[in-house]
Amino acid sequence: TTKVPLAEIRRYVGVYDAIKQAYVDPVDDHKLMQSAIKGLLLDLDPHSAYLEKSDAQAFDEETNGAYDGIGVEVVTLPDGSVKIVSAIDDTPAARAGLRSGDTIIAVDGRELTPADAVGSGPLRGKPGSSVKLKIVREGAAKPFEVTLKRDTIRVASVRSRMLEPGYGYIRISQFQADTAADFEKNLDKLQAQSGGKLRGLVLDLRSNPGGLLTSAVQIADDLLDSGVIVSTRGRMPGNDATFRATPGDRMHGAPVVALVDAGSASATEVLSGALRDLHRATIVGSRTFGKGLVQTLLPLENGDTVKLTTARYYTPSGKSIQGVGIVPDVVLKPDEATAQKDAEDGDVPYTEASLPGHLHGEDEDDAGTNAGDVLPGDTPITAALQELKKPVAQAAPNTRARLAARPACCASTSTQPPMKAQIAYGR
Repeated sequence: TTKVPLAEIRRYVGVYDAIKQAYVDPVDDHKLMQSAIKGLLLDLDPHSAYLEKSDAQAFDEETNGAYDGIGVEVVTLPDGSVKIVSAIDDTPAARAGLRSGDTIIAVDGRELTPADAVGSGPLRGKPGSSVKLKIVREGAAKPFEVTLKRDTIRVASVRSRMLEPGYGYIRISQFQADTAADFEKNLDKLQAQSGGKLRGLVLDLRSNPGGLLTSAVQIADDLLDSGVIVSTRGRMPGNDATFRATPGDRMHGAPVVALVDAGSASATEVLSGALRDLHRATIVGSRTFGKGLVQTLLPLENGDTVKLTTARYYTPSGKSIQGVGIVPDVVLKPDEATAQKDAEDGDVPYTEASLPGHLHGEDEDDAGTNAGDVLPGDTPITAALQELKKPVAQAAPNTRARLAARPACCASTSTQPPMKAQIAYGR
């Protein structure tokens, strides 16, 4: 047990008493204590936080890739109503005909308010339970109601397709509990479509915010025969760990290009860093976000959870990417329309190094000066495929063949702006 200095306890009690006695409005004891507890983590770093029970459950559902609801990705509007970004395929929402752009203004006869955005929200609920929604749709004369039954919604984090004969494409949007298994299934399917072996693979990790470290490690292991994938170091002995690849490359040495951008973070950087350092893939795109920290979830007896930064991670070469990110072998730039839109919107570089209170990296540049670009659209995929098809460089002894890293750039024809700091929640 850690010894807490008595003088600090007295100082805290003095402030607590002052607030209780003199603040202009009465303050609930529980609310005051919750604020104090959250304050313990507030100034540590941007990734440590106190999660109340509902937030902890939502976090757990996100990493598991499954939740109970109607199957929509939404954004909450200032008045509390929610606009549907998309209805997930083969879910109650999709079967009921809900679509992108619809706005839900009431649930079970009660209008939505900003308070409904707290926790899981009224769209979540037990599978099989009914929920009645009031919908505003552009072009419809008046709002209409639809009743549907909630279900367990499973969100796929992996999708794939053939780019052209022999060349596959796998997109990983987040590292969830089932992501590694889904990656293996998709890879096996692509190889079957290509007669048993692919000539090459584009692994799209753009704007993947990370997730479970173990899933990223497993996917790296699927593409490697040997070597250290990642190591972690913290203050507690249990936080020091080394993850190594085991024999068996599921692609049998076929070349890989990993596509990354400024939104690629955390576990994504673990995977791309391992593939780069072990000469298994060419990294194409833009400098990644630069989050080289590991968070551990520490559950409490009351159902709340402490999300605490407990370790730094290091790539196989022994480098920390905290505040620096992964620098691609082949750098791509966003199209002119996207760059111009960023300038007009006043967008500033968004990296780990630019976050207030972030933990300083060992090789970090000045905050914000090392920012990469978000690379939306299909043109980066085309550029990655072109890189994949280039002649293979001579591999060093006992290493995997690696594509020649030749300078290149692309100008995407997409006009989609970079991903903003706006989150679409699964409901």
